Amino acid sequence: MNPIRFNLRIGLLGAGRVANQLGPALAAAGHQLAFVWNRSLAAAQALAAHLPGAQVLPSLAAPLPPADVYLLAVPDAAVAPLLAAVSWPAGALVVHLAGALPLSIFEAQPTVRGGVLYPLQTFSPGRAIDWPTVPLCVEAGDPASETTLLQLAHSLSRHVRQLDSAQRLKLHVAAVFANNFTNHLLGIADALLAEAALPPELLAPLVRETVDKALAHPPFSVQTGPAVRRDAPTLAAHAAALAAHPAWQALYAQLTASIQAQL
Repeated sequence: MNPIRFNLRIGLLGAGRVANQLGPALAAAGHQLAFVWNRSLAAAQALAAHLPGAQVLPSLAAPLPPADVYLLAVPDAAVAPLLAAVSWPAGALVVHLAGALPLSIFEAQPTVRGGVLYPLQTFSPGRAIDWPTVPLCVEAGDPASETTLLQLAHSLSRHVRQLDSAQRLKLHVAAVFANNFTNHLLGIADALLAEAALPPELLAPLVRETVDKALAHPPFSVQTGPAVRRDAPTLAAHAAALAAHPAWQALYAQLTASIQAQL
C-alpha cells in the first residue's frame, strides 16, 4: 500500500538533519511548507530553497504565518524553550518529533494543541531516507489532532503506530541500543582493525549475517562467541589485546558479563 495523499500547510521550525530530510519528503507528499525558521538564517534559507513556496522567517518575534501543523524539528533540549518563546496562534497544533519527550511537555502552553510525530530512523547528511518504510509514531492530546497527525503520518509512511509517551520512551531506549550503541561498537571494531593495518571490509560479511540473523530470530537465542562458550583463555587473550584501551577493555568485560547473564 502506498502512502495516502493528504494536503496540509506546515510550518517547519528547524533546519537540521531531520528537517532537511523531512521537509522535502513533506513537499513530495503534496503538503505545502508555509515557512522555515532556524536559529541560523543561512540554514533556513538553504532548506527553503528545496521547498517550493516556503517562506523564510528571519525571526520568531512577529506573529507566525498560518499553518495547519507547526513541526518542531529541533534538538530535544530546545523544544521546551521554543514552546515558551513563541507566540503561538490560539489553538495551533504544535508537534515535536522527539522519541524521549512526553506529550505532557505541552501542558505549559495550554493555548496550543500538542502532538508527537516520532520518526524511528537515523538521519545523517548525504544519506537518503526511504520514508514509506520508516515507522512513524503518533500521539496527540485530542481526537481532532490525532486524526490530523495520523493522516499526515500515513501520507509519508506505510508504517504508522499510535504510541503513548511511556511506550515511545521505551522504544527510544531500544533504538539507542540497536542503532547508536551498535554503531559505536562498530567504530571500536574499525579502530582495532586500523591498528592492525587491516581493511574494514573484512568485517562486512560478518556484520551483515549478524544483523540478518538477529532480525530473523530472537537475538539472545542466536548469540555466539567466547562469552557464550565461557572460553576463559580467549576472553583473557582479548582483555590483554585491549590493554592499550582501558575504556574499551572495561566495555568488553561488561558486555561479556551481560551476555553470560542471559544464558
